[in-house]
Amino acid sequence: MTKLQRFKAKMAEQGIDAAIISSYVNIRYITGFDYQDGYVLVTKNKSYVITDFRYIEAARAAVNADEFEIVMPDTSMGICMCGLLDENECKTVAFEDATLSVAACENFKKVLVGKELVPGASKIADGLRLYKDADEIEKMKKAQAITDAAFTHILKTLTPNMTEIDAALELEFFMRRMGSEGVAFETIAVSGSASALPHGVPRNVKLEKGFFTMDYGAKVDGYCSDMTRTVVLGKADAEMKKLYNTVLTAQLAALEHIKEGNLCRDCDKIARDIIDNAGYKGRFGHSLGHGVGMYIHEAPGLSSRAPEDLVLARGHVVTDEPGIYIEGLYGCRIEDMVAIMPDGSTYDFTHSPKELIELF
Repeated sequence: MTKLQRFKAKMAEQGIDAAIISSYVNIRYITGFDYQDGYVLVTKNKSYVITDFRYIEAARAAVNADEFEIVMPDTSMGICMCGLLDENECKTVAFEDATLSVAACENFKKVLVGKELVPGASKIADGLRLYKDADEIEKMKKAQAITDAAFTHILKTLTPNMTEIDAALELEFFMRRMGSEGVAFETIAVSGSASALPHGVPRNVKLEKGFFTMDYGAKVDGYCSDMTRTVVLGKADAEMKKLYNTVLTAQLAALEHIKEGNLCRDCDKIARDIIDNAGYKGRFGHSLGHGVGMYIHEAPGLSSRAPEDLVLARGHVVTDEPGIYIEGLYGCRIEDMVAIMPDGSTYDFTHSPKELIELF
């Protein structure tokens, strides 16, 4: 089944006549068309890509004409959708409640006369995106290959005279040159005391001695990669080596547990117990990992707060990223991205080295 067919099957299960897809990610997921100004209208009969003159040629080239009719309305898109809903005898219309603004929702209520607007389109689309197929996983492999290549490149490129911003931009420029659509998220490249900030922002200061954490990712055909590596600028002392090896031990132990059928919360517990028992209790303040796909943060979450019955399943792609952060001193995180493959096996997308690397 295609993504559209799966979406329509879920609509039918829930007794929904039609759905308005408004978010950029879900529009691209269902249609394969990369655009942001317009809507996708899925009805129990026909489905439509509604756009304007700026995108009409691109839409005709990208969209499967057997599944979608491309519409360029000469009135407002809301009025156009109302007419299409009437044509397809649709009464109950789901909208993307997770992303649609209140103002946009109120506007739909005004123009979609005689229609019952209900939440639910987000839940359907997000539920489908939770399970990646072989084609989606292949795109993420390509994104991670670019990310790995960027790490090899940056190790050869870093100098003591570079700033954190310089390093972040070098990673980003390299990934773009290698074919990335852009960054999967804002690049983290923080050194010295700033490495104690899990989501620190690169500064316009020269790289500081100590831990240097780089958390970044590429994007291919809309799909993200996510990797973190921490290196040492200078020489690591005994405590830094202990901290780094504790994070690595926790990361590898959790990696062994990321398998089909295992509880998501147990993956977090395995890594957290290792860090806590090594004397760093309270220094690992975030969850072990999160899902990755067209959004950089998706379900499922590998967290102590994950539902007690939430297990890893075929098609899930998650990160494994424990860390230890000592406020005002330094921090370290190591992250791989892992898939539960369609055959039930586990695949680690990430191939960059994880042993302690000292530079300069």
